[in-house]
Amino acid sequence: MINPISHQIDLWAEAIGLDEATLKLAICLFGSFPLNAILKRLPDNNITLKNAYIISISAFYLFGIMSLFSGFRTLLISSLFTFLCTKYLKSEFMPFINFAFVMGHLAMNHFYLQFVNEYDSTKVDITGAQMVLCMKLTGYAWNVHDGKKPESELSSFQRAKAVRHQPSLLNFLSFAFFYPSLLTGPSFDYIDFENWLNSKMFTDLPESKKPGKKRKRNIPKSGKVAFYRSLQAIGWLLIWQKSGEYFQVESTFTPWFTSKNILFKLGYVYVLAFTYRLKYYAAWTLSEASCILAGLGYNGYDKETKTIKWDRVQNIDIYGFETSQNIHVALEAWNQNTNKWLKNYVYFRVASKGKKPGFKSTLFTFLTSAFWHGTRPGYYLSFATGALLQTCGKIYRRNFRPIFLQNDGITPKGSKLAYDVVCYIVTQLALAYLVQPFVILDFGKSLQHWRTVYFYGHVGIGLTLFAFQGPFKKQVVGFFKKYHPVKPTESKITDIIKDKQDYEFSEKMHLGIPEADFENTDLNTIVSELEDFKKDVKDWQNNNGFETEEAAIKNAYNEFSKDIDNLKNRGQKIKELEKQSKKE
Repeated sequence: MINPISHQIDLWAEAIGLDEATLKLAICLFGSFPLNAILKRLPDNNITLKNAYIISISAFYLFGIMSLFSGFRTLLISSLFTFLCTKYLKSEFMPFINFAFVMGHLAMNHFYLQFVNEYDSTKVDITGAQMVLCMKLTGYAWNVHDGKKPESELSSFQRAKAVRHQPSLLNFLSFAFFYPSLLTGPSFDYIDFENWLNSKMFTDLPESKKPGKKRKRNIPKSGKVAFYRSLQAIGWLLIWQKSGEYFQVESTFTPWFTSKNILFKLGYVYVLAFTYRLKYYAAWTLSEASCILAGLGYNGYDKETKTIKWDRVQNIDIYGFETSQNIHVALEAWNQNTNKWLKNYVYFRVASKGKKPGFKSTLFTFLTSAFWHGTRPGYYLSFATGALLQTCGKIYRRNFRPIFLQNDGITPKGSKLAYDVVCYIVTQLALAYLVQPFVILDFGKSLQHWRTVYFYGHVGIGLTLFAFQGPFKKQVVGFFKKYHPVKPTESKITDIIKDKQDYEFSEKMHLGIPEADFENTDLNTIVSELEDFKKDVKDWQNNNGFETEEAAIKNAYNEFSKDIDNLKNRGQKIKELEKQSKKE
Protein backbone atom coordinates (compact mmCIF):
# COMPACT_ATOMS: atom_id res chain seq x y z
CA MET A 1 0.00 0.00 0.00
CA ILE A 2 1.40 3.37 -1.08
CA ASN A 3 1.67 6.09 1.55
CA PRO A 4 0.38 9.17 -0.35
CA ILE A 5 2.23 11.74 1.78
CA SER A 6 5.55 9.89 1.76
CA HIS A 7 5.20 9.13 -1.95
CA GLN A 8 4.59 12.79 -2.78
CA ILE A 9 7.70 13.81 -0.83
CA ASP A 10 9.70 11.23 -2.79
CA LEU A 11 8.52 12.87 -6.02
CA TRP A 12 9.52 16.31 -4.72
CA ALA A 13 12.96 14.99 -3.75
CA GLU A 14 13.48 13.59 -7.24
CA ALA A 15 12.33 16.82 -8.87
CA ILE A 16 14.69 19.08 -6.90
CA GLY A 17 17.64 16.66 -6.94
CA LEU A 18 17.68 16.05 -3.19
CA ASP A 19 17.72 12.60 -1.60
CA GLU A 20 14.49 11.58 0.13
CA ALA A 21 16.08 11.05 3.56
CA THR A 22 17.39 14.63 3.71
CA LEU A 23 14.13 16.15 2.46
CA LYS A 24 11.93 14.16 4.85
CA LEU A 25 14.17 14.95 7.77
CA ALA A 26 14.15 18.65 6.85
CA ILE A 27 10.34 18.65 6.63
CA CYS A 28 10.06 17.09 10.10
CA LEU A 29 12.61 19.45 11.65
CA PHE A 30 11.21 22.63 10.11
CA GLY A 31 7.64 21.44 10.64
CA SER A 32 8.32 21.19 14.36
CA PHE A 33 8.48 24.97 14.70
CA PRO A 34 4.82 25.84 14.03
CA LEU A 35 3.81 22.69 15.92
CA ASN A 36 5.88 23.82 18.91
CA ALA A 37 4.17 27.20 18.84
CA ILE A 38 0.93 25.32 19.50
CA LEU A 39 2.48 22.97 22.07
CA LYS A 40 3.83 25.74 24.30
CA ARG A 41 0.39 27.40 24.29
CA LEU A 42 -1.48 24.35 25.53
CA PRO A 43 -2.74 24.77 29.12
CA ASP A 44 0.17 24.40 31.54
CA ASN A 45 -1.76 22.09 33.88
CA ASN A 46 -3.26 19.83 31.19
CA ILE A 47 -0.54 17.18 31.12
CA THR A 48 -2.69 14.60 29.34
CA LEU A 49 -3.40 16.96 26.45
CA LYS A 50 0.31 17.77 26.06
CA ASN A 51 1.22 14.08 26.04
CA ALA A 52 -1.47 13.21 23.51
CA TYR A 53 -0.31 16.07 21.26
CA ILE A 54 3.36 15.02 21.43
CA ILE A 55 2.68 11.35 20.70
CA SER A 56 0.28 12.21 17.85
CA ILE A 57 2.83 14.40 16.10
CA SER A 58 5.52 11.73 16.47
CA ALA A 59 3.15 9.14 15.01
CA PHE A 60 2.50 11.44 12.04
CA TYR A 61 6.24 11.86 11.49
CA LEU A 62 6.91 8.12 11.61
CA PHE A 63 3.82 6.91 9.71
CA GLY A 64 2.83 9.80 7.45
CA ILE A 65 6.13 11.39 6.44
CA MET A 66 8.79 8.74 7.03
CA SER A 67 6.61 5.69 6.35
CA LEU A 68 8.49 3.82 9.09
CA PHE A 69 5.83 1.40 10.32
CA SER A 70 8.35 -1.24 11.37
CA GLY A 71 10.51 1.55 12.77
CA PHE A 72 7.73 2.59 15.12
CA ARG A 73 7.50 -0.99 16.34
CA THR A 74 11.25 -0.99 16.97
CA LEU A 75 11.11 2.16 19.11
CA LEU A 76 8.02 0.93 20.95
CA ILE A 77 9.59 -2.43 21.86
CA SER A 78 12.63 -0.80 23.47
CA SER A 79 10.47 1.79 25.23
CA LEU A 80 8.00 -0.71 26.68
CA PHE A 81 10.78 -3.03 27.82
CA THR A 82 12.48 -0.19 29.70
CA PHE A 83 9.20 0.95 31.23
CA LEU A 84 8.32 -2.55 32.45
CA CYS A 85 11.86 -3.43 33.50
CA THR A 86 12.26 -0.30 35.63
CA LYS A 87 8.80 -0.69 37.13
CA TYR A 88 8.81 -4.37 38.10
CA LEU A 89 12.42 -5.60 38.35
CA LYS A 90 13.70 -4.87 41.86
CA SER A 91 17.35 -5.69 41.37
CA GLU A 92 20.72 -3.96 41.62
CA PHE A 93 21.42 -5.26 38.13
CA MET A 94 18.27 -3.76 36.62
CA PRO A 95 20.11 -0.91 34.79
CA PHE A 96 22.63 -3.39 33.37
CA ILE A 97 19.88 -5.76 32.19
CA ASN A 98 18.03 -2.87 30.58
CA PHE A 99 21.27 -1.60 29.01
CA ALA A 100 21.99 -5.05 27.54
CA PHE A 101 18.51 -5.34 26.04
CA VAL A 102 18.32 -1.82 24.58
CA MET A 103 21.87 -1.91 23.20
CA GLY A 104 21.31 -5.45 21.91
CA HIS A 105 18.14 -4.34 20.16
CA LEU A 106 20.04 -1.47 18.57
CA ALA A 107 22.85 -3.84 17.56
CA MET A 108 20.33 -6.11 15.80
CA ASN A 109 19.30 -3.22 13.57
CA HIS A 110 22.92 -2.24 12.97
CA PHE A 111 23.74 -5.81 11.89
CA TYR A 112 20.60 -6.01 9.75
CA LEU A 113 21.51 -2.77 8.02
CA GLN A 114 25.06 -3.99 7.40
CA PHE A 115 24.57 -7.61 6.37
CA VAL A 116 20.94 -8.00 5.21
CA ASN A 117 19.61 -4.69 3.95
CA GLU A 118 22.31 -2.75 2.08
CA TYR A 119 22.84 0.62 3.75
CA ASP A 120 21.75 3.59 1.64
CA SER A 121 22.27 7.06 3.10
CA THR A 122 19.65 8.47 0.72
CA LYS A 123 16.92 6.29 2.26
CA VAL A 124 15.20 6.68 5.62
CA ASP A 125 15.91 4.13 8.34
CA ILE A 126 15.11 3.98 12.04
CA THR A 127 18.61 3.47 13.49
CA GLY A 128 19.25 7.20 13.95
CA ALA A 129 16.11 7.62 16.06
CA GLN A 130 16.87 4.37 17.89
CA MET A 131 20.35 5.62 18.82
CA VAL A 132 18.82 8.74 20.41
CA LEU A 133 16.24 6.60 22.20
CA CYS A 134 18.95 4.23 23.44
CA MET A 135 20.60 7.11 25.33
CA LYS A 136 17.29 8.18 26.84
CA LEU A 137 16.22 4.70 27.96
CA THR A 138 19.54 3.52 29.41
CA GLY A 139 19.92 6.82 31.26
CA TYR A 140 16.35 6.57 32.54
CA ALA A 141 16.99 3.10 33.99
CA TRP A 142 19.93 4.45 35.97
CA ASN A 143 17.85 7.44 37.10
CA VAL A 144 15.19 5.08 38.48
CA HIS A 145 17.88 2.98 40.14
CA ASP A 146 19.34 6.12 41.77
CA GLY A 147 15.87 7.19 42.89
CA LYS A 148 15.65 4.17 45.16
CA LYS A 149 18.92 4.93 46.96
CA PRO A 150 19.65 7.33 49.84
CA GLU A 151 20.87 10.71 48.64
CA SER A 152 24.04 10.29 50.69
CA GLU A 153 25.15 7.50 48.32
CA LEU A 154 24.66 9.59 45.19
CA SER A 155 26.76 12.21 43.42
CA SER A 156 25.35 15.68 42.85
CA PHE A 157 24.53 14.77 39.24
CA GLN A 158 22.78 11.55 40.30
CA ARG A 159 20.72 13.38 42.93
CA ALA A 160 19.63 15.98 40.38
CA LYS A 161 18.56 13.38 37.78
CA ALA A 162 17.12 10.68 40.07
CA VAL A 163 13.54 9.54 39.36
CA ARG A 164 11.82 9.05 42.72
CA HIS A 165 8.34 8.18 41.46
CA GLN A 166 7.36 5.89 38.60
CA PRO A 167 5.76 8.00 35.83
CA SER A 168 2.60 7.02 34.05
CA LEU A 169 2.92 5.11 30.78
CA LEU A 170 1.59 8.14 28.88
CA ASN A 171 4.21 10.45 30.43
CA PHE A 172 6.95 7.95 29.68
CA LEU A 173 5.96 7.44 26.03
CA SER A 174 5.75 11.20 25.60
CA PHE A 175 9.33 11.42 26.89
CA ALA A 176 10.49 8.61 24.59
CA PHE A 177 8.68 9.97 21.51
CA PHE A 178 9.23 13.71 22.03
CA TYR A 179 8.88 14.80 18.41
CA PRO A 180 11.30 17.81 18.30
CA SER A 181 14.20 15.46 19.13
CA LEU A 182 12.78 12.14 17.93
CA LEU A 183 14.87 11.74 14.79
CA THR A 184 18.14 13.57 15.44
CA GLY A 185 18.27 14.24 19.17
CA PRO A 186 19.26 15.88 21.37
CA SER A 187 18.90 13.35 24.14
CA PHE A 188 17.93 14.47 27.65
CA ASP A 189 17.10 12.99 31.03
CA TYR A 190 13.56 12.16 32.10
CA ILE A 191 13.56 14.51 35.09
CA ASP A 192 14.27 17.46 32.78
CA PHE A 193 11.37 16.43 30.56
CA GLU A 194 9.03 15.99 33.54
CA ASN A 195 9.99 19.38 34.98
CA TRP A 196 9.25 20.92 31.59
CA LEU A 197 5.97 19.02 31.28
CA ASN A 198 4.63 20.15 34.67
CA SER A 199 6.29 23.59 34.39
CA LYS A 200 8.50 23.14 37.49
CA MET A 201 11.44 24.00 35.26
CA PHE A 202 10.33 27.65 35.20
CA THR A 203 9.88 28.28 38.94
CA ASP A 204 12.85 30.69 39.03
CA LEU A 205 11.42 32.82 36.23
CA PRO A 206 10.09 36.27 37.31
CA GLU A 207 6.44 37.03 36.56
CA SER A 208 7.54 39.89 34.32
CA LYS A 209 9.23 37.38 32.01
CA LYS A 210 6.17 35.16 31.67
CA PRO A 211 4.13 35.82 28.50
CA GLY A 212 0.40 36.46 28.34
CA LYS A 213 -1.64 39.47 29.47
CA LYS A 214 -4.62 37.86 31.19
CA ARG A 215 -3.44 34.28 31.64
CA LYS A 216 0.27 34.07 32.31
CA ARG A 217 2.03 31.14 30.64
CA ASN A 218 4.99 29.52 32.37
CA ILE A 219 7.10 28.92 29.26
CA PRO A 220 8.88 32.20 28.40
CA LYS A 221 9.18 33.63 24.92
CA SER A 222 11.95 32.03 22.93
CA GLY A 223 11.02 32.86 19.34
CA LYS A 224 13.98 35.18 18.68
CA VAL A 225 16.55 32.73 20.03
CA ALA A 226 15.01 29.84 18.08
CA PHE A 227 14.80 31.95 14.91
CA TYR A 228 18.48 32.91 15.14
CA ARG A 229 19.49 29.26 15.58
CA SER A 230 17.28 28.29 12.66
CA LEU A 231 18.98 30.81 10.38
CA GLN A 232 22.33 29.33 11.39
CA ALA A 233 21.06 25.85 10.55
CA ILE A 234 19.78 26.97 7.16
CA GLY A 235 23.16 28.54 6.42
CA TRP A 236 25.00 25.32 7.26
CA LEU A 237 22.52 23.36 5.17
CA LEU A 238 23.01 25.56 2.11
CA ILE A 239 26.81 25.44 2.39
CA TRP A 240 26.68 21.65 2.75
CA GLN A 241 24.45 21.29 -0.28
CA LYS A 242 26.67 23.53 -2.42
CA SER A 243 29.99 22.09 -1.22
CA GLY A 244 28.88 18.60 -2.25
CA GLU A 245 29.24 19.69 -5.86
CA TYR A 246 32.97 20.28 -5.43
CA PHE A 247 34.15 17.98 -2.64
CA GLN A 248 33.28 14.28 -2.58
CA VAL A 249 34.95 11.37 -0.82
CA GLU A 250 34.69 9.31 -4.01
CA SER A 251 37.14 11.72 -5.66
CA THR A 252 39.92 10.60 -3.30
CA PHE A 253 39.92 7.17 -4.99
CA THR A 254 40.45 8.56 -8.50
CA PRO A 255 43.74 9.09 -10.40
CA TRP A 256 42.95 12.83 -10.35
CA PHE A 257 43.47 12.89 -6.58
CA THR A 258 46.27 10.33 -6.24
CA SER A 259 48.40 12.25 -8.73
CA LYS A 260 48.32 15.46 -6.65
CA ASN A 261 51.10 16.54 -4.29
CA ILE A 262 50.83 16.06 -0.51
CA LEU A 263 49.96 19.70 0.26
CA PHE A 264 46.99 19.61 -2.12
CA LYS A 265 45.83 16.31 -0.61
CA LEU A 266 46.02 17.66 2.92
CA GLY A 267 44.00 20.73 1.95
CA TYR A 268 41.40 18.68 0.11
CA VAL A 269 40.99 16.19 2.97
CA TYR A 270 40.63 19.05 5.47
CA VAL A 271 37.87 20.74 3.45
CA LEU A 272 36.23 17.37 2.79
CA ALA A 273 36.08 16.68 6.54
CA PHE A 274 34.56 20.14 7.08
CA THR A 275 31.79 19.36 4.58
CA TYR A 276 30.99 16.15 6.51
CA ARG A 277 30.34 18.21 9.63
CA LEU A 278 28.00 20.68 7.97
CA LYS A 279 24.96 18.39 7.87
CA TYR A 280 25.42 17.61 11.57
CA TYR A 281 25.74 21.31 12.35
CA ALA A 282 22.49 21.93 10.48
CA ALA A 283 20.51 19.04 11.99
CA TRP A 284 21.68 19.53 15.58
CA THR A 285 21.31 23.31 15.53
CA LEU A 286 17.82 22.99 14.06
CA SER A 287 16.67 20.36 16.56
CA GLU A 288 18.12 22.42 19.41
CA ALA A 289 16.22 25.47 18.12
CA SER A 290 13.05 23.38 18.03
CA CYS A 291 13.54 22.30 21.66
CA ILE A 292 14.21 25.93 22.62
CA LEU A 293 10.97 27.04 21.00
CA ALA A 294 9.07 24.32 22.89
CA GLY A 295 10.70 25.54 26.13
CA LEU A 296 12.79 22.44 26.88
CA GLY A 297 16.02 24.32 26.17
CA TYR A 298 15.40 26.59 29.19
CA ASN A 299 18.32 26.42 31.61
CA GLY A 300 17.57 29.04 34.23
CA TYR A 301 17.23 32.78 34.68
CA ASP A 302 20.31 34.88 35.41
CA LYS A 303 19.22 37.55 37.92
CA GLU A 304 22.36 39.64 37.46
CA THR A 305 22.17 40.00 33.69
CA LYS A 306 18.37 39.53 33.64
CA THR A 307 18.66 37.10 30.77
CA ILE A 308 17.44 33.56 30.16
CA LYS A 309 19.86 30.74 29.40
CA TRP A 310 18.72 28.40 26.60
CA ASP A 311 21.55 25.86 26.51
CA ARG A 312 20.05 22.91 28.44
CA VAL A 313 20.00 20.61 25.39
CA GLN A 314 22.95 22.08 23.46
CA ASN A 315 24.55 19.29 21.43
CA ILE A 316 27.31 21.05 19.51
CA ASP A 317 29.73 23.89 20.20
CA ILE A 318 30.61 24.78 16.62
CA TYR A 319 33.05 27.55 17.46
CA GLY A 320 34.75 25.39 20.08
CA PHE A 321 35.17 22.53 17.63
CA GLU A 322 36.42 24.60 14.71
CA THR A 323 38.97 26.44 16.85
CA SER A 324 40.11 23.45 18.94
CA GLN A 325 43.87 23.04 19.45
CA ASN A 326 43.81 19.39 20.52
CA ILE A 327 41.72 16.31 19.83
CA HIS A 328 40.19 16.06 23.29
CA VAL A 329 38.81 19.61 23.22
CA ALA A 330 37.37 18.93 19.76
CA LEU A 331 35.62 15.76 20.91
CA GLU A 332 34.27 17.59 23.99
CA ALA A 333 32.61 20.13 21.69
CA TRP A 334 31.15 17.46 19.40
CA ASN A 335 27.89 15.59 20.11
CA GLN A 336 27.92 16.83 23.69
CA ASN A 337 24.85 14.98 24.94
CA THR A 338 26.35 11.67 23.82
CA ASN A 339 29.52 12.61 25.74
CA LYS A 340 27.44 13.24 28.87
CA TRP A 341 25.61 9.95 28.42
CA LEU A 342 28.87 8.01 28.04
CA LYS A 343 30.38 9.73 31.05
CA ASN A 344 27.46 9.50 33.48
CA TYR A 345 25.80 6.25 32.42
CA VAL A 346 28.72 4.15 31.18
CA TYR A 347 32.11 5.40 32.38
CA PHE A 348 31.22 5.96 36.06
CA ARG A 349 28.79 3.01 36.22
CA VAL A 350 31.33 0.40 35.12
CA ALA A 351 33.83 1.35 37.84
CA SER A 352 34.06 -0.88 40.89
CA LYS A 353 32.16 0.45 43.91
CA GLY A 354 34.30 2.73 46.05
CA LYS A 355 37.05 3.02 43.44
CA LYS A 356 37.90 5.62 40.83
CA PRO A 357 37.24 4.69 37.19
CA GLY A 358 40.31 3.20 35.54
CA PHE A 359 41.37 1.40 32.40
CA LYS A 360 38.33 -0.90 32.50
CA SER A 361 35.93 2.06 32.48
CA THR A 362 37.80 3.83 29.70
CA LEU A 363 37.98 0.72 27.52
CA PHE A 364 34.33 -0.20 28.04
CA THR A 365 33.23 3.36 27.32
CA PHE A 366 35.16 3.57 24.06
CA LEU A 367 33.79 0.19 22.96
CA THR A 368 30.26 1.28 23.87
CA SER A 369 30.65 4.48 21.90
CA ALA A 370 31.86 2.63 18.81
CA PHE A 371 29.21 -0.09 19.13
CA TRP A 372 26.48 2.53 19.67
CA HIS A 373 27.44 4.21 16.40
CA GLY A 374 27.26 0.94 14.50
CA THR A 375 29.05 -2.25 13.57
CA ARG A 376 30.86 -0.95 10.49
CA PRO A 377 34.66 -1.34 10.59
CA GLY A 378 35.15 2.33 9.77
CA TYR A 379 33.79 3.37 13.16
CA TYR A 380 36.34 1.26 15.00
CA LEU A 381 39.21 2.51 12.83
CA SER A 382 38.23 6.09 13.66
CA PHE A 383 37.75 5.53 17.38
CA ALA A 384 40.96 3.54 17.83
CA THR A 385 42.93 6.19 15.91
CA GLY A 386 41.25 8.96 17.91
CA ALA A 387 42.25 7.35 21.20
CA LEU A 388 45.89 7.14 20.08
CA LEU A 389 45.83 10.73 18.87
CA GLN A 390 44.56 11.87 22.26
CA THR A 391 47.48 10.12 23.93
CA CYS A 392 49.88 11.87 21.55
CA GLY A 393 48.21 15.18 22.34
CA LYS A 394 48.84 14.71 26.06
CA ILE A 395 52.50 13.94 25.37
CA TYR A 396 52.97 17.13 23.37
CA ARG A 397 51.08 19.32 25.86
CA ARG A 398 53.26 17.98 28.69
CA ASN A 399 56.58 18.31 26.89
CA PHE A 400 56.14 21.18 24.40
CA ARG A 401 53.64 23.58 25.92
CA PRO A 402 55.74 24.59 28.98
CA ILE A 403 58.52 25.81 26.64
CA PHE A 404 56.26 28.67 25.55
CA LEU A 405 55.39 29.83 29.09
CA GLN A 406 57.13 32.23 31.46
CA ASN A 407 58.88 31.03 34.64
CA ASP A 408 55.60 31.11 36.59
CA GLY A 409 54.31 28.35 34.28
CA ILE A 410 51.18 30.40 33.51
CA THR A 411 51.98 33.57 31.58
CA PRO A 412 52.51 32.90 27.86
CA LYS A 413 55.63 34.07 26.05
CA GLY A 414 55.42 36.00 22.80
CA SER A 415 56.20 32.77 20.94
CA LYS A 416 53.11 31.07 22.40
CA LEU A 417 51.07 32.33 19.43
CA ALA A 418 53.21 30.27 17.05
CA TYR A 419 52.68 27.22 19.28
CA ASP A 420 48.90 27.78 19.21
CA VAL A 421 48.84 28.13 15.42
CA VAL A 422 50.85 24.93 14.93
CA CYS A 423 48.59 23.07 17.39
CA TYR A 424 45.50 24.27 15.54
CA ILE A 425 46.80 23.17 12.13
CA VAL A 426 47.98 19.78 13.41
CA THR A 427 44.70 19.16 15.26
CA GLN A 428 42.54 20.01 12.26
CA LEU A 429 44.61 17.81 9.96
CA ALA A 430 44.46 14.99 12.53
CA LEU A 431 40.67 15.31 12.74
CA ALA A 432 40.41 15.31 8.95
CA TYR A 433 42.47 12.11 8.86
CA LEU A 434 40.66 10.13 11.53
CA VAL A 435 37.12 11.05 10.40
CA GLN A 436 37.41 9.58 6.89
CA PRO A 437 36.70 5.91 7.88
CA PHE A 438 33.75 7.18 9.93
CA VAL A 439 32.15 8.27 6.65
CA ILE A 440 33.57 5.63 4.29
CA LEU A 441 32.65 2.78 6.73
CA ASP A 442 34.21 0.01 4.62
CA PHE A 443 37.49 -1.38 6.01
CA GLY A 444 39.29 -1.85 2.69
CA LYS A 445 38.24 1.50 1.27
CA SER A 446 39.19 3.27 4.49
CA LEU A 447 42.71 1.88 4.30
CA GLN A 448 42.83 2.71 0.61
CA HIS A 449 41.94 6.33 1.38
CA TRP A 450 44.56 6.54 4.13
CA ARG A 451 47.08 5.08 1.70
CA THR A 452 46.47 7.94 -0.75
CA VAL A 453 47.54 10.41 1.96
CA TYR A 454 50.50 8.21 2.97
CA PHE A 455 48.99 7.27 6.37
CA TYR A 456 50.23 10.59 7.70
CA GLY A 457 48.14 10.30 10.89
CA HIS A 458 49.53 6.91 11.86
CA VAL A 459 53.04 7.90 10.87
CA GLY A 460 52.79 10.83 13.28
CA ILE A 461 51.42 8.57 16.03
CA GLY A 462 54.19 6.00 15.50
CA LEU A 463 56.98 8.58 15.56
CA THR A 464 55.55 10.25 18.67
CA LEU A 465 55.18 7.03 20.66
CA PHE A 466 58.61 5.82 19.57
CA ALA A 467 60.27 9.09 20.60
CA PHE A 468 58.52 9.55 23.95
CA GLN A 469 57.77 5.94 24.94
CA GLY A 470 60.51 4.05 23.15
CA PRO A 471 64.06 3.12 24.15
CA PHE A 472 65.23 6.75 24.04
CA LYS A 473 62.41 8.07 26.23
CA LYS A 474 64.61 9.49 29.01
CA GLN A 475 66.92 11.31 26.62
CA VAL A 476 64.05 12.84 24.58
CA VAL A 477 62.02 13.94 27.62
CA GLY A 478 65.16 15.22 29.32
CA PHE A 479 66.07 17.30 26.27
CA PHE A 480 62.73 19.14 26.26
CA LYS A 481 62.65 19.57 30.03
CA LYS A 482 65.83 21.65 29.77
CA TYR A 483 63.74 24.34 28.09
CA HIS A 484 60.85 24.21 30.57
CA PRO A 485 60.38 27.25 32.83
CA VAL A 486 61.94 27.06 36.28
CA LYS A 487 59.49 28.23 38.95
CA PRO A 488 60.99 30.31 41.74
CA THR A 489 60.99 28.21 44.92
CA GLU A 490 59.97 31.15 47.11
CA SER A 491 56.78 31.84 45.14
CA LYS A 492 53.86 30.03 46.71
CA ILE A 493 51.21 32.26 45.15
CA THR A 494 52.10 31.16 41.62
CA ASP A 495 51.79 27.53 42.71
CA ILE A 496 48.31 28.20 44.09
CA ILE A 497 47.27 30.04 40.92
CA LYS A 498 48.67 27.25 38.75
CA ASP A 499 46.83 24.57 40.75
CA LYS A 500 43.60 26.57 40.48
CA GLN A 501 43.95 26.92 36.71
CA ASP A 502 44.79 23.25 36.31
CA TYR A 503 41.68 22.33 38.31
CA GLU A 504 39.43 24.63 36.30
CA PHE A 505 40.92 23.34 33.08
CA SER A 506 40.36 19.73 34.10
CA GLU A 507 36.76 20.47 35.09
CA LYS A 508 36.10 22.10 31.73
CA MET A 509 37.71 19.20 29.94
CA HIS A 510 35.44 16.68 31.60
CA LEU A 511 32.11 17.43 29.98
CA GLY A 512 32.37 13.97 28.51
CA ILE A 513 34.58 10.97 29.22
CA PRO A 514 38.22 11.48 30.20
CA GLU A 515 40.61 10.98 27.32
CA ALA A 516 42.24 7.63 26.76
CA ASP A 517 45.51 7.34 28.66
CA PHE A 518 47.53 4.58 27.00
CA GLU A 519 50.71 6.38 28.04
CA ASN A 520 50.33 5.79 31.79
CA THR A 521 48.29 2.56 31.75
CA ASP A 522 50.62 -0.36 32.31
CA LEU A 523 50.05 -4.10 32.33
CA ASN A 524 50.05 -4.26 36.13
CA THR A 525 47.13 -1.82 36.30
CA ILE A 526 45.12 -3.87 33.82
CA VAL A 527 45.85 -7.11 35.67
CA SER A 528 44.92 -5.49 38.98
CA GLU A 529 41.57 -4.31 37.64
CA LEU A 530 40.93 -7.74 36.16
CA GLU A 531 41.61 -9.35 39.54
CA ASP A 532 39.23 -6.90 41.21
CA PHE A 533 36.56 -7.84 38.70
CA LYS A 534 37.07 -11.55 39.36
CA LYS A 535 36.80 -10.91 43.10
CA ASP A 536 33.55 -8.99 42.64
CA VAL A 537 32.11 -11.90 40.65
CA LYS A 538 33.14 -14.43 43.32
CA ASP A 539 31.67 -12.28 46.10
CA TRP A 540 28.43 -12.04 44.15
CA GLN A 541 28.33 -15.83 43.71
CA ASN A 542 29.12 -16.45 47.37
CA ASN A 543 26.28 -14.15 48.38
CA ASN A 544 23.80 -16.27 46.39
CA GLY A 545 23.75 -13.81 43.50
CA PHE A 546 22.11 -16.23 41.05
CA GLU A 547 19.33 -17.11 43.48
CA THR A 548 18.74 -13.44 44.34
CA GLU A 549 18.44 -12.40 40.69
CA GLU A 550 16.22 -15.39 39.87
CA ALA A 551 13.90 -14.44 42.74
CA ALA A 552 13.84 -10.80 41.55
CA ILE A 553 12.84 -11.89 38.04
CA LYS A 554 10.08 -14.16 39.42
CA ASN A 555 8.75 -11.36 41.60
CA ALA A 556 8.76 -9.00 38.63
CA TYR A 557 6.81 -11.52 36.56
CA ASN A 558 4.29 -12.12 39.36
CA GLU A 559 3.71 -8.38 39.90
CA PHE A 560 3.31 -7.85 36.17
CA SER A 561 0.81 -10.76 35.97
CA LYS A 562 -1.20 -9.31 38.87
CA ASP A 563 -1.43 -5.92 37.15
CA ILE A 564 -2.57 -7.60 33.92
CA ASP A 565 -5.25 -9.55 35.82
CA ASN A 566 -6.41 -6.35 37.52
CA LEU A 567 -6.73 -4.65 34.14
CA LYS A 568 -8.77 -7.58 32.82
CA ASN A 569 -11.06 -7.46 35.86
CA ARG A 570 -11.57 -3.73 35.43
CA GLY A 571 -12.41 -4.28 31.78
CA GLN A 572 -14.99 -6.93 32.65
CA LYS A 573 -16.58 -4.70 35.29
CA ILE A 574 -16.84 -1.85 32.79
CA LYS A 575 -18.50 -4.15 30.28
CA GLU A 576 -20.98 -5.37 32.91
CA LEU A 577 -21.83 -1.80 33.88
CA GLU A 578 -22.37 -0.92 30.22
CA LYS A 579 -24.71 -3.89 29.79
CA GLN A 580 -26.70 -2.91 32.88
CA SER A 581 -27.00 0.69 31.72
CA LYS A 582 -28.31 -0.48 28.33
CA LYS A 583 -30.95 -2.70 29.99
CA GLU A 584 -32.11 0.18 32.18
